[in-house]
Amino acid sequence: MTHKDNDRVPSINAVQAALRRSWSLRSSTKWKPENPALGNCGVSALVAHDHLGGEILKTRYGDLWHFYNQIDGEIVDFTDSQFDAPLQYDNIPSDREEALGDTNADQYGYLSRAVKTVLERTKSDPQD
Repeated sequence: MTHKDNDRVPSINAVQAALRRSWSLRSSTKWKPENPALGNCGVSALVAHDHLGGEILKTRYGDLWHFYNQIDGEIVDFTDSQFDAPLQYDNIPSDREEALGDTNADQYGYLSRAVKTVLERTKSDPQD
């Protein structure tokens, strides 16, 4: 992955925390306060890919596709908290276009900006 600027790549934990702070009805119409990751898999996989690179993967969940990331060879599912039980991951290669089909440009734009803001604020104030 190449970055337009020379800023340090955020950690997986920093991106996870920024996603959790940013999920809302603006990132997914399925979002609920008691289950904030709900419906945020595709959009979160895209935003995580923006910051961390790696690959976007998918697996079947009922009749739907669930999107997640593979970063440095490790499976990272930023939205696994939406499920009551652990998933059986099929690790089927996917891409940005497919993940974007799980969301829309407004939701992606919102989450991208919100996560970037949280990461920038955290970088300038590590106690945040």
